[in-house]
Amino acid sequence: MADGESSKEATARTLRNAFGNVLSFFILLLIGVLAFSIRLFSVIKYESVIHEFDPYFNYRVTQFLTKNGIYDFWNWFDDRTWYPLGRVIGGTVYPGLTLTAGTLWWLLNSLNIPLSVETVCVFTAPVFSAFASWATYLLTKEVKGTGAGLTAAVLLAMVPSYISRSVAGSYDNEAVAIFALIFTFYLYIKTLNTGSLFYATLNALAYFYMVCSWGGYTFIINLIPMHVLLCIVTGRFSSRLYIAYAPLVVLGTLLAALVPVVGFNAVMTSEHFASFLVFIIIHVVALVYHVKGNLSPRMFKVAVTLVVSVGLVVCCAMIAVLIALVASSPTKGWSGRSLSLLDPTYASKYIPIIASVSEHQPPTWPSYFMDINVLAFLVPAGIIACFLPLSDASSFVVLYIVMSVYFSGVMVRLMLVLAPAACIMSGIALSEAFNVLTRSIKFQLPGSSGTSQSRDASLNTDGEQNDIAKTEKMDETVKERPSKKNRKKEKEPVEKASIRSRIEKRLLVLPLEASVIAIILLVLLGAFYVVHCVWAAAEAYSAPSIVLTTYSRDGGLHVFDDFREAYAWLSHNTEVDDKVASWWDYGYQTTAMANRTVIVDNNTWNNTHIATVGTAMSSPEKAAWEIFNSLDVKYVLVVFGGLVGYPSDDINKFLWMVRIGGGVFPHIKEPDYLRDGQYRIDSQATPTMLNCLMYKLSYYRFVETDGKGFDRVRQTEIGKKYFKLTHFEEVFTTHHWMVRIYKLKPPKNRIRGKTKKSKLKASSTSSSKRSGTGKRNPWH
Repeated sequence: MADGESSKEATARTLRNAFGNVLSFFILLLIGVLAFSIRLFSVIKYESVIHEFDPYFNYRVTQFLTKNGIYDFWNWFDDRTWYPLGRVIGGTVYPGLTLTAGTLWWLLNSLNIPLSVETVCVFTAPVFSAFASWATYLLTKEVKGTGAGLTAAVLLAMVPSYISRSVAGSYDNEAVAIFALIFTFYLYIKTLNTGSLFYATLNALAYFYMVCSWGGYTFIINLIPMHVLLCIVTGRFSSRLYIAYAPLVVLGTLLAALVPVVGFNAVMTSEHFASFLVFIIIHVVALVYHVKGNLSPRMFKVAVTLVVSVGLVVCCAMIAVLIALVASSPTKGWSGRSLSLLDPTYASKYIPIIASVSEHQPPTWPSYFMDINVLAFLVPAGIIACFLPLSDASSFVVLYIVMSVYFSGVMVRLMLVLAPAACIMSGIALSEAFNVLTRSIKFQLPGSSGTSQSRDASLNTDGEQNDIAKTEKMDETVKERPSKKNRKKEKEPVEKASIRSRIEKRLLVLPLEASVIAIILLVLLGAFYVVHCVWAAAEAYSAPSIVLTTYSRDGGLHVFDDFREAYAWLSHNTEVDDKVASWWDYGYQTTAMANRTVIVDNNTWNNTHIATVGTAMSSPEKAAWEIFNSLDVKYVLVVFGGLVGYPSDDINKFLWMVRIGGGVFPHIKEPDYLRDGQYRIDSQATPTMLNCLMYKLSYYRFVETDGKGFDRVRQTEIGKKYFKLTHFEEVFTTHHWMVRIYKLKPPKNRIRGKTKKSKLKASSTSSSKRSGTGKRNPWH
């Protein structure tokens, strides 16, 4: 009878597990559909178009890759950017996104699905957001089980912070990098839990894909060593930890060095030194454990003394070499962006080109609520749940959330790294809360099998205490009993611990009314999160920056398509070899959409070149003409929002042009453009401001629009309303005055004009002299 009942229970348990696996599979499928579909608002509401600025460069590179092949891509020298310097694309770009989209395009066309390159680029980010959700499920499942994994996956599918970088059309590196980041962490924890060398190798390959995709790979190669060091310090060293870390450092570093944009930086820059230091430490610890297991206590002390003395000498030598290498670098081996993360004030003090980027600014408190919403309140509960009990995997996600919170507070762009950690912690918190609440209801519902158990638990606490005492005695006997095989040692304590955990869960029963109210409140909290995420996806993050929209007072939609209008004019009305100067924000778009050569673009690799353009914009008209003429520039493009109220125009960015230009050319001084420390463009503006090229190109003929020259962005009337341009001529202004294009007047015409005037003056003076001295002609 007992055998029959046990077999029935085993069969029921098997069926239950199979049903649970099938249900989890379909839930994950729906989560992937949700993650993909919620990012399609930009295509449905607007059109299938590439967004922002950087994605246009990625799109242009992908077009080149699909047309010319990978070998030409690696050796491509782009002469249409950074004129006259040019740029080696294969050696200065992270190729992961481009190779991924190019491979997808090739596979689809091989299957006779004729999609264009642009369509594949537009939908790459939504597809990989589904992959990222599934990777989050795998990662959280390794930490706290299937329920927490499913909850974390559905939270990540909708989190606004991730949506902002993965909507349809957002073809940027983060589109695939977040998936690579989460998947690398999952494989690390999987290796840590299993000790499998197969998963360790996959982890190194995932890290290689992350290195190919995004410069944020340094977050991985510093976070994992920190966790390994934390495990060693807290006495949690094991062979599984060694297998999870050592192959990652060796294989990962070798593979990372294969990426041209990284190269020897994988072993020469300070961002990677932490991984090598922990690599040495873990080998020393492994050696100590090995020696301790093979020597007597007395010999072990002698060996420790010898190893410590030799180790100190070796460490001092290596530290001296590292100090010499680091001291030889002006930035101590750190990149400018890394230094700005370690010291938030570094960029504003020394590198204004980094500080000028809006996504490099620190976030405000409302931005946290906007980007992760209610997850900010669930994260502390998830951290507490990770300590009950604390494992290697749970300690890793706690370290992940702590570090990502710090970095997101330094740079708003890194809110993207915080989003997966917040979703993981919130998924763990919600899963644990629902487990406790549903178990409490189950034990107290009338007619359920748990009712009598809960009453027995409440009435016969002595019996429960006896059970706990029995399990404790069993644990002690297990510890004392000598076993021949390690498997018996591991299995029996796990069984006894599960008995004790069941007893503790039976004791943790909340009142029925409180449990029902708490579940209702959690469901309402989830509903509020869903509504906010859908609103953020539909309204806040779906509008492409190249096509702007606004609503009139009667609710009508008004579209501003000035950017594409200006680029189309450049493409159709200028020569192919003409050079276009603008601020670096618009370089990628000008090259991709107008197919014209630009002086600077969004790569920002040459600060001096950008400072030259900033100096020209900050200089008087004649000096600016001389600078642009020396660069062979024929057209100058400025973005102006004073007529329609577009705040991200060049006048609002102008002080950064002054700062960047003044950092290289000292005669440009920021106080010359400020009145009593205030930036003004009205009648109180300084003469230097009113006479600089940026002011003139932005406000030329602006008074003709309303007769007053009222700037709707700065909310004031401009100071200098009536002036003429002597060295530039207006050739095109878009419908809403958002983009204005000027052409440099050729020097020969101006000189010829002057010589003609001077000749006319000379002839008139000579004729007057003749008429004054000679006889008058009677026929006139």
